[in-house]
Amino acid sequence: MLTNEEKEMIIQILILIAGLALVVFGADMLVEGSSSIARKAGLSEFLIGMTIVGIGTSLPELVVSLNGALQGNADIAIGNVIGSNLFNVLLILGVTAIISPIGISSENLHKDIPLNFIASVLLVALGMHCTLFGIGTEDSLSKVSGLIFLTVFISYLAISIRQGKEEDSGETEADSRKVWVSIVMVLAGLAGLIFGGRFFVDSACEIARMSGMSDKFIAVTILAGGTSLPELVTCVVAALKKKDQLALGNIIGSNISNIFLILGCSAAMFHKTPGGPSGLTFSGMTAVDLTVFILSGVVLWTSAFTGKSKDRRTIGKFDGISFLAIEAIYMFFLISNLNQ
Repeated sequence: MLTNEEKEMIIQILILIAGLALVVFGADMLVEGSSSIARKAGLSEFLIGMTIVGIGTSLPELVVSLNGALQGNADIAIGNVIGSNLFNVLLILGVTAIISPIGISSENLHKDIPLNFIASVLLVALGMHCTLFGIGTEDSLSKVSGLIFLTVFISYLAISIRQGKEEDSGETEADSRKVWVSIVMVLAGLAGLIFGGRFFVDSACEIARMSGMSDKFIAVTILAGGTSLPELVTCVVAALKKKDQLALGNIIGSNISNIFLILGCSAAMFHKTPGGPSGLTFSGMTAVDLTVFILSGVVLWTSAFTGKSKDRRTIGKFDGISFLAIEAIYMFFLISNLNQ
C-alpha cells in the first residue's frame, strides 16, 4: 500500500507532466498562429515575436510585479524582472542558438539589441544612486521614472511597427487559415503557456519541498526559472520550426517589455506604505546580480556583431554554449551563497 506522502508525490508528478504538456501545446499553437498572422498582415516574424509573443509570455511577470508594487513590496518587482531577463538571454537564447543558429537582421543589430543593452544599463544606473537628469530618487525607481519608461516603450513599439512591414510576404500553406482561426490559436497558446507554466511551477515547488529542499533553493532555481518557462518552450518550438526571428523577437520583446512596460507600470503605480520606500528599490540585488545582468546584454550584443554563418550574421552554437556557461557559473554562485 502506498503511504499518503507517496500518493501526494504521484499526484504532484502527474500535475507536473500535465503542466509541461500544456506548455508545449500552448507554445506550438502560439508559434503557428503568430506566424500565420505575421504573413497575413505583411509583418515580420520578429515584430510578431516582439509584440504578441514577447508581451504575451511576459504576462506572468507583469502580474507578479504589479501585485508587488500595489502592495508596497518593492523587491519583488525588480528581482523578478532582472532574474527573468537573465534567464531569457543566458539560458533561453543559449538553448535556442544551440538548436538552430539565430539570424540577425540589420534592424536587430542597430536598434533592437542595442536598446536591450541600453535598457539594462539605464535600469542599473537608476538603481545605483544615480539621479540621472533628476529621474532617479536615491536608490529607487520613482513614479516619474516609471512614466518615462512607459513613454520609451510606447515610442519603441510605434517605431518598430512602422518599420516592421515586410517588402515581400510570400504565400505559404499557413496562410490558408482564416484570420479568426489564427487569433484563436494565439489566445489558446498564451492560455496554455500561462496556466501550464503555473501548474508546472507549483507542482515542481511542492515536489522539491517534499524532497527536503529549502525554500531559498527553490526560489533561486525553480521559481526563478519558472516565470521564464513560457519563453523557453516557445523559443525551442520556434527554433525547431526554423523560425529564428520569431524566437529572437520573443526574447528581445520580453526583455524590453519587462523593463520599460512592467517596471514602468510598477513604478508608476507603486503604493508607498508608512515607513516604506518611495519607489521600487534594488535592496534585494547584489553587485554580482547587477554585473551579470549587464554582462548578459554585452555578450548578446557582441555575439550579434561577431557571429557569421553563410554570409549572414547569426548567434550560433558556440555563442549558445558561452551563454549557458555564464548562466551555469552564476547559478553555482547563487546556490553556493544561499546561506550567507
